[in-house]
Amino acid sequence: MGEDRRKQNKRSVKLKVFVIMVCVLAAFTLAGVIYVNDYYRGDETVPEALQGDSLVSVDQTVRGRVVFLPDDPKAGLIFYPGGKVEYTAYAPLLRELAEEGVLCVLVKMPCNLAVLNVNAADGIQEDFPEVTDWYIGGHSLGGSMAAAYVAKHTDDYEGLILFAAYGTEDLSGSGLKVISLYGSVDGVLNMEKYEKNRENLPEDTLEYVIEGGNHAQFGSYGSQKGDGTPAISAEEQREAAVRQITEAMGL
Repeated sequence: MGEDRRKQNKRSVKLKVFVIMVCVLAAFTLAGVIYVNDYYRGDETVPEALQGDSLVSVDQTVRGRVVFLPDDPKAGLIFYPGGKVEYTAYAPLLRELAEEGVLCVLVKMPCNLAVLNVNAADGIQEDFPEVTDWYIGGHSLGGSMAAAYVAKHTDDYEGLILFAAYGTEDLSGSGLKVISLYGSVDGVLNMEKYEKNRENLPEDTLEYVIEGGNHAQFGSYGSQKGDGTPAISAEEQREAAVRQITEAMGL
């Protein structure tokens, strides 16, 4: 009887451990599903920006990319979207850049997190041999991941464009043209880390502070938790960014 009871107790303990492990795994899975599906979605201005016209053709045929192609591209930009933001939310910004002669390739990231595919830019340049001057950039987390990527491919790029972002890789001696933009009322960008990592950028980095601009208005996905209240419209912020970028590119 005693031996049977001990065996029964062991089976009971194993069953309890198994049930606990299954419950923990289920909880982590559920949390992961909730996290992945909790992201900022593009607003009502996005569909129009994804339509081609006489100035810019829009190609969405390559899976995971949107290409904004002007008739006569003067430069190229590969763009990494911000963390937990639907990638098409950046269509209005990149469409406006394309209208000024910049071929823009907007990259979709796994689970809307650029950190899961830092090498997303691989092979893109080869698809557009007519473009000789290439930049890479991104918004927020996307900008940081773009900086990490270009640090290993400095010879392949003319420069880096940071939209409310900073890079932790040392690019100070890279020879890259770096353009850094952020809004004066950005409530999301960690300015302490931004200032700390400024030394990673070349001394001649072009920094632009958009007065009245905030974090979210580089994209078109509405307001973002913790962000500052903008004093200018999203259209004005995009226009300021496009003007400063194209001037810095010499277009």
